[in-house]
Amino acid sequence: MSKHQLGEFEEIVMLTIGILNEEAYGLAIKKEIEERLKRSVSMGALHTALYRLEDKGFLTSELGEATKVRGGKPKRFFKVTISGQKELRQAMEDRQQLWRDIPSGVFELFPSGK
Repeated sequence: MSKHQLGEFEEIVMLTIGILNEEAYGLAIKKEIEERLKRSVSMGALHTALYRLEDKGFLTSELGEATKVRGGKPKRFFKVTISGQKELRQAMEDRQQLWRDIPSGVFELFPSGK
């Protein structure tokens, strides 16, 4: 396990950035999370997570071109770093191991008749 641990929302944000790839900027990330997970996301919470992940070295960002649509303001695009990818892989492996370690019959994952 690494010295950093991802919170659930941080993990979701990083995975969403991976999904969006070259189009991963604030509003697009927010919309993608809300559409996929049916979960409301405030821009404040998203920005806090983005900058915290950048501080941890799991994301990098760069400004795009200024656009008239945004009043001359450029979008900030995010990418998951190699370190962030390793952290995501570790989180995935940890979760998979937890699922594997649940004794048979403890969770009825696919109830019959419902």
